[in-house]
Amino acid sequence: MAYSMTGFGRAEKIVDTRRYNVELKSVNSRYCDINLRLPRILNFMDADIRKAVTAKLNRGKIDMFISFEDLSGAGCEVLVNETLANEYSLAIKKVSELTGREDDTAAGRIALMQDVMVVGQQTADEEVISGELMECVNDALDAMAAMRKTEGDRLKDDILAKTDALKTIRDEIEQYAPTVIETYRKKLSDRIDDLLKDDNRQFYDESRLAAEVALFADKCAVDEELTRLSSHFAQVPQILANDGAVGKQMDFLIQEINREINTTGSKANDIEITNRVLRMKNIVEEMREQVQNLV
Repeated sequence: MAYSMTGFGRAEKIVDTRRYNVELKSVNSRYCDINLRLPRILNFMDADIRKAVTAKLNRGKIDMFISFEDLSGAGCEVLVNETLANEYSLAIKKVSELTGREDDTAAGRIALMQDVMVVGQQTADEEVISGELMECVNDALDAMAAMRKTEGDRLKDDILAKTDALKTIRDEIEQYAPTVIETYRKKLSDRIDDLLKDDNRQFYDESRLAAEVALFADKCAVDEELTRLSSHFAQVPQILANDGAVGKQMDFLIQEINREINTTGSKANDIEITNRVLRMKNIVEEMREQVQNLV
């Protein structure tokens, strides 16, 4: 099945007083490139989250944003730097003694001095949080996978339609190709008639004309290229129907199709076939852009 590398997924989970939000977006990339941003309190989940992403999303540049709140505030605590508070108190007392002024500094003022009190996070229950967070992560990944599948189906239908268009043009070339040789034979014969006078025409060996036509026919024959194109076209729906990643296979196949089309154009030596080849190259280029977005 075809999956696009472009997608978006979002999930939210609230358990008791804990709220989790996970948001993902992805674009095409040769590899699975994960840019993960999450709160410091969830850093212990980094490896598990990345493993879950790579298990479901084979390729793509993936930006992932995770937020976490404990609405009860139970995760917060105020810490006192006792040593620093005592040093502030001693320093104030010394200033009082040196200046001969009364020390009227209240404890509240010392508490407000720099770095005396800090707000910290209590140690979270990692086992509980990891289970809840991974459920939210998997929900977001499932949402993205569904969107990637929808976009992949659209790309698949369009690629198959373009393949049918290529088949039609290929069949037109196959039907027209034999006339190229006959046209060349007639032009060459007419040119010989123009160059040779009637009384000299009888001395011209017709086998030389046949040999020249045969040589031209061999040089401009595109039967092998057309046969290989038919084989490549037949592989397109087969690859797109496979499970898992198909983007790299399709990219290689498109290169092979393009190579056969180029060879057909260079060998045909005919304006009608050249025009059809140009149409095929335009279609293949559109297919190449679409294939670049397949997983």
